[in-house]
Amino acid sequence: MTTLDTRAPATATPSPAIDPPRRLLMGPGPIDADPRVLRAMSASLVGQYDPVMTQYMAQTQELYRTVFRTTNDATLLVDGTSRAGIEAAIVSLVSPGDRVLVPVFGRFGHLLREIAERAGAEVHVIEREWGTVFPTSELVAALDEVRPHLLALVHGDTSTTVAQPLEEIGAVCRERGVLLYADVTASLGGNTFAMDGWGVDAATAGLQKCLAGPSGSSPVSLSDRAVEVVRRRSSVEAGLRVLTDDDPDAVDRIRSNYLDLGQILEYWGPRRLNHHTEATSMLYAAHECARLLAEEGMDAAVARHALHGSAMVAGLSGLGLRLFGDQAHRMNNVVGVEIPDGIDGEAARAALLRDFAIEIGTSFGPLHGRIWRVGVMGYNARRDTVLTTLAALEHVLRTAGVPVTAGAGVGAALERYADAA
Repeated sequence: MTTLDTRAPATATPSPAIDPPRRLLMGPGPIDADPRVLRAMSASLVGQYDPVMTQYMAQTQELYRTVFRTTNDATLLVDGTSRAGIEAAIVSLVSPGDRVLVPVFGRFGHLLREIAERAGAEVHVIEREWGTVFPTSELVAALDEVRPHLLALVHGDTSTTVAQPLEEIGAVCRERGVLLYADVTASLGGNTFAMDGWGVDAATAGLQKCLAGPSGSSPVSLSDRAVEVVRRRSSVEAGLRVLTDDDPDAVDRIRSNYLDLGQILEYWGPRRLNHHTEATSMLYAAHECARLLAEEGMDAAVARHALHGSAMVAGLSGLGLRLFGDQAHRMNNVVGVEIPDGIDGEAARAALLRDFAIEIGTSFGPLHGRIWRVGVMGYNARRDTVLTTLAALEHVLRTAGVPVTAGAGVGAALERYADAA
């Protein structure tokens, strides 16, 4: 008989403790988490049915109603990154064969398309050049042509740095009996978003951008219309029974267990039906992210992002960089600039990281190698981070041979701050 040798190799050495270098993350996300959020994450764990835990869960729900600007009872967290929230919303709202309309104006519209296709939907796509947005009239025309069950839209797409206007489309969807889903991962907290006021039926976000936290928890809110669809399709309403392939309800059931929002609603609801073990430390983080925003005030948070975002725009323009995208619809929290001719964009990013410990973003798809994306969001939406980034970028540009007037970027940003004072 052969015996397995389970001893570690004699040459094995223990891995060192995690000790990441200090960085200033000024890309499109993730960003540096607020220290208060990190402190909250280090709090002691409690059991998932401890009265203290259920109290924190209820508080978190109420805080995110403030952040989403909604009265929806169905406001909660999905444990996982922002993509988990996106997938939970789409797979829970879409039955196989349902028509879904996805307007694509950047990378993350393609993500919505893929998830809807995997859910078995009949997906219809309309596209816009990256850096532009859809006029409402174009969306209305597509709704009338496709007659979808769901319109799935990205609000702010960091790949293009522009935000799709949503103010009018919710009412249009309601008139036509269409559900409206919005991915607000990149925009929530730094750009105006009014879930109830705009008639949005489902919205999902993440912590790692304007909410000033780490990736790993996805706030979600659902309207009563959306909840009705989710509950009809969830196995909870079928008494948690096992469905066989020949069961008439099997075709329409939610094609995920973990991301079944019907079950997650019951976990967060008064019945507290067991579904998963809550990611306690991430709940602490999400709670603190929302608490800080509510304390600041949503209007004030949006104004802060608008101020520091505009200062970054002024500074980048002062450095002679050309802005990318429709500036009338630019997100407050991320700026796209064209990489100057004759320099290696990745080498410049590497120099910025190596010499100044500052990270800015690269780009995707048709914009790869063409633009940089500079974020001003969450905890990093501050005057000092803007000025430090501009000063460092000036040095990198000058070293790469780009003619830049000394102090032009910082000076232009300071003028913007002076104008706003």
